[in-house]
Amino acid sequence: MEFFDFHHHDFNKKNGIYNLKLNEIPPANYFSAGIHPQDISDRFEEDFLWLKTIVKLENCVAIGECGLDGLVEIDENLQHEIFQKQIELANEIRKPIIIHCVKRFSQLIQFKKKSKVPMIVHGFNKRKTIGDEMLKNEFCLSFGKSALYNVNLQDFLKEIPIDQLFLETDSADFEIKDLYYKIAELKSCRIEDFQQKIKKNLKNLQISI
Repeated sequence: MEFFDFHHHDFNKKNGIYNLKLNEIPPANYFSAGIHPQDISDRFEEDFLWLKTIVKLENCVAIGECGLDGLVEIDENLQHEIFQKQIELANEIRKPIIIHCVKRFSQLIQFKKKSKVPMIVHGFNKRKTIGDEMLKNEFCLSFGKSALYNVNLQDFLKEIPIDQLFLETDSADFEIKDLYYKIAELKSCRIEDFQQKIKKNLKNLQISI
């Protein structure tokens, strides 16, 4: 039984989307590539040229992670500019965007209006009101380890439409299958049926498994 890991940092993992580091040689398996807010530097134009090349590879299935971070010491206007450029690139090549967001969720909505491709907020573990706002504005949400033990998050997961849902390990050390079983239980769904629904969600992103 396969359990797709929507966002991970294990270079050798076959069933999921590896988060490629800036200027890293890509794996043979699925990966995403983007410029993380914390990696923004004076070399941005050079980094963006690298990104424009790497995202054209067939096994690059998404742009990201990229987005907005209120905790890094990078000028906010510059973060906006670089996020916007990555959205434009994603629109051009028709690949979804995996979003990193810290303390800037209210700002995401203006960028969603500029996107012609699906946008997925990875590692979502915020309160229900933020989640509801994201869902209302047609973001998808990807959940990680917090969903195994955070009761408030679990209550929210019971309500979220499955077609806006993905699961990931990110950089945490745990088995993705444990998360699949937990969420299937919360959704009162057979694990096989739940996996098929996630597979359909991935297909909507042009990702085949």
